[in-house]
Amino acid sequence: MRFFSNFKLSRVVIARKAFTFLSLCVLFSCEDFVEIDLPQNELVTGNVFEADATALAAINGIFANILDSDSFASGNTGSITQSTGLSSDEFQDFSDAVPNIALFDNSLTPENSLVIGHWNDGFRYIYQANSIIEGLENSTKVTEDLKNQILGEAYFMRAFCNFYLVNLFGGIPIITETDFEENRLLSRSEPEEVYEIIIGDLKLAESLLPTDFGMSNGERTRPISWAAKSLLARTYLYMEEWSLAEQMASEVIENSSLFTLQNGLSEVFLANSPEAIWQLGQGEFAQFGLNTWEGSTFILLGPPTNKTLSQNLINSFEIGDNRLTDWVGSFDFSGTTFHFPFKYKVFFGSPVTEYSMVIRLAELYLIRAESRAHLNNNTGSVSDLNLIRNRAGLDSFSSNSNAEILRAIENERQVELFSEWGHRWLDLKRTNRANDVLGPIKIDWQSTDVLYPIPQIELENAPNLTQNPGY
Repeated sequence: MRFFSNFKLSRVVIARKAFTFLSLCVLFSCEDFVEIDLPQNELVTGNVFEADATALAAINGIFANILDSDSFASGNTGSITQSTGLSSDEFQDFSDAVPNIALFDNSLTPENSLVIGHWNDGFRYIYQANSIIEGLENSTKVTEDLKNQILGEAYFMRAFCNFYLVNLFGGIPIITETDFEENRLLSRSEPEEVYEIIIGDLKLAESLLPTDFGMSNGERTRPISWAAKSLLARTYLYMEEWSLAEQMASEVIENSSLFTLQNGLSEVFLANSPEAIWQLGQGEFAQFGLNTWEGSTFILLGPPTNKTLSQNLINSFEIGDNRLTDWVGSFDFSGTTFHFPFKYKVFFGSPVTEYSMVIRLAELYLIRAESRAHLNNNTGSVSDLNLIRNRAGLDSFSSNSNAEILRAIENERQVELFSEWGHRWLDLKRTNRANDVLGPIKIDWQSTDVLYPIPQIELENAPNLTQNPGY
């Protein structure tokens, strides 16, 4: 699906796909969804916002589309998690697919289908969010609490998509409306401008979203205000707003009634884990037998034909790190041991016991540790770092050197957050460490490889877009 070039047609495709999926959920008795009959040329307009059920179905469509997709946020083979793992030093490629090979070799072209998928899906969800925001702002029929929740989720998802788009592609068009022609003529905004939009959306989301999981019956599969605060903490970290990042992370960490670190590593990625701030739940969307895309695509049942963990990552674990035994699986074939992410234990099966983790508490501790180090609070930084290390069975880290502490935090993020949402790739980029780390191990590495190319078809059909350097 082309974003700008085919956008009028895409709106039809999106509507049919989203609400066909919702109808299937109704057929299989998914209590969270209702079947609705919409005009085929509009996504969420007309009388959709004349009742609670249909308004809720509109926002549910975004989450359903995410999990129904191979790209962007699904965790599937074409997702950000898997693409950025190839781009960084996390994964070893074993596929014969040209798009995957190009990611692994950092030899992308503007025609790469995986890159195009990230661009198209990211902006597709932004468009859906904008459509919901416009519809709800003019609605007087939706119950106030539900209206706030849906608006908050729409602002949150717009911020979430913009966060990944700006970090993958650099400056992007800021799209806040649904007018096709106006959007097509937009130029790229500087990353700083995009971050300001992200912050504004997250603050709105935080003020509108519920503060607990009551509206989702205790399921952690919908973002609440604490998810918005957590993404704010991450955004401030990326902007090097250390005090604000520390403040946001601390507020989440201190809410121990909702969020606590799991002592057992095998329990972290279970459905509704107390460590989970936001998860995507396949069970909610009637994907029978499928727990997570990560489990079904990462776990090796035979010789690898897709990707494995790199030896570089395996070598990054310290002796005695329980994450190497609990979160890394292995498969032996012809005298060779292949390692794979094993955070999710279920390849396929019922009942659903695992949800895909999007934001979790351990990241907030590491955000606060890094922020405190930059604020010269070395004692507080090391304390947060050691909470994560000790949980993994490692001895406490000790140093008074700010540089050593920051490097220890980088290493901890690498082994704690591997194969999750591109953290390693984005960490190397934002800390200007990509050249030092990836240059020696990547074929024909160039400093311009830190940004993905703008899809060529978008450049041809959106006259004010420009390409990234190096492409």
